[in-house]
Amino acid sequence: MAAMRPGERRWRDERARLNASRGPLGEAASALYPEVPRVAGTTLLCREEWIPDAPIRLEDIRLEWDAHGAPPAVADPSDGLPDGYRTYAEAMAALAPPRTFEDRPSYRLLDARPPMLRLGPARYFDGVNVGESVAHELAVGTGGLPLRTRIGDPCDLTRRTALPAITTATITASGSYVLHWRDPDKVAHAGGLHQAMPVGVFQPLNDERPDLWACMVREYAEELLGMDENYGEGFVQNEWPFHRALTSAREQGRLRAHFLGLGVDPLTFALDLLTAVVIDDDAFADLFGGLVTVNDEGEVSTRPFDGSVPRPMQPAGAAALELAWRHRTALGITPG
Repeated sequence: MAAMRPGERRWRDERARLNASRGPLGEAASALYPEVPRVAGTTLLCREEWIPDAPIRLEDIRLEWDAHGAPPAVADPSDGLPDGYRTYAEAMAALAPPRTFEDRPSYRLLDARPPMLRLGPARYFDGVNVGESVAHELAVGTGGLPLRTRIGDPCDLTRRTALPAITTATITASGSYVLHWRDPDKVAHAGGLHQAMPVGVFQPLNDERPDLWACMVREYAEELLGMDENYGEGFVQNEWPFHRALTSAREQGRLRAHFLGLGVDPLTFALDLLTAVVIDDDAFADLFGGLVTVNDEGEVSTRPFDGSVPRPMQPAGAAALELAWRHRTALGITPG
């Protein structure tokens, strides 16, 4: 392998500084948007209409599809990259690759008016190229913030390709929740922060139309139970025993899934759909008795659901927990 050039070493060191400081950098980024509404007192940015007054049953969320949405105003910026690299994802892959880093098909959020979400096609690196670039720019802290300025309003979905992730607060009916610490050596986004779980970019497995529940089930298998995310050729999710078990628990009312709203991370402009899944204690034991302590993205633990939020916490996770706490009675949670 060829030795790194000075510009490559500089960029890699800057990225290491970003990963070591995402918590305070997120606070600094939040301060740049004093007029933008926040979700539930957290630093997660939003539009007021993005947060419903009460939880919405997941089955009542209406997903619309637009295969020909207008291109974003800002895409694939080259700001701050070493010579010879066209995009941030290209530089990451060569100089600081996380364990899993693939340009998979994804969905772009084009419009959000809960209970309606309008989506279109995109690729995973579309989000990385803008989101990590704008965070890197703030971490460097010199020369102003030209990329952030070009993008403008973080909640304007026309300014960039906004790839929604699904952040789920998984809570037992008696009042405990599953917590993730994201290892910066393993993940491309939000390394070094705590997060609710499971969380995953809203992506199709094959060519299917968007399905929130199907995506959430796969993340449950991968993050809570450590299952392989390579499902193999010919995989049919509706026939998968784990999918059938979770869906059956949901149909029986032992597991209840709700949509809480959505918001934008001020540091990376990552956009998260916030959900809560409340599971009866016996169903949680049946479904997740094999809960792992370490997975491909970091460390897993359980905490009391008592209204507190660990620090440093990814804004989306903090928002999901805060909203779930506000709506705990409606969600059927009775903390001890």
